[in-house]
Amino acid sequence: MSDSSNIKVADAPEGFQGEGFFATKLADVVGLARANSLWPLPFATSCCGIEFMATMASTYDVARFGSERMSFSPRQADMLLVMGTIAKKMAPILRQVYEQMSEPRWVIAVGACASSGGIFDTYSVLQGIDKVIPVDVYVPGCPPRPEQILDGIMKLQDIVKNESLRRRNSPEYKELMASYNIS
Repeated sequence: MSDSSNIKVADAPEGFQGEGFFATKLADVVGLARANSLWPLPFATSCCGIEFMATMASTYDVARFGSERMSFSPRQADMLLVMGTIAKKMAPILRQVYEQMSEPRWVIAVGACASSGGIFDTYSVLQGIDKVIPVDVYVPGCPPRPEQILDGIMKLQDIVKNESLRRRNSPEYKELMASYNIS
């Protein structure tokens, strides 16, 4: 028998409730739904990808966060997890994958190589994926433990849950995309 006292239920957004009704802001409901149904696209090139596989397995079970559906098509994903060393020759492909994702889309850089090039300070390795695409969450480590990857996903959930529905139309967001030459 499992103890049900360990079960954490997502908190309801602020609102008014009465017998048979609950009223709240649409942005809060959409944020809650988006945060708990992120569809990941794993872009794994090395050892961090193995740690992500462990995160998907039963011991750590990323499905608890609504991310059990791995999408290997950028058109069906909204969370890009870049794991491992990205060579400069691969940077255009990574960018193409990012551009093929529909809005809203979020990026997690998993591990030292994706975040900063790691120990590979050479001419052929991209020194951080934020040189070609915007990153929302950085997960440190070489390679990071599955708990760290889960923590990164939970941090992204907080960002998604609190993101304004109008953020993607804001001048700041358009300026950020323009700085990456993404229209």
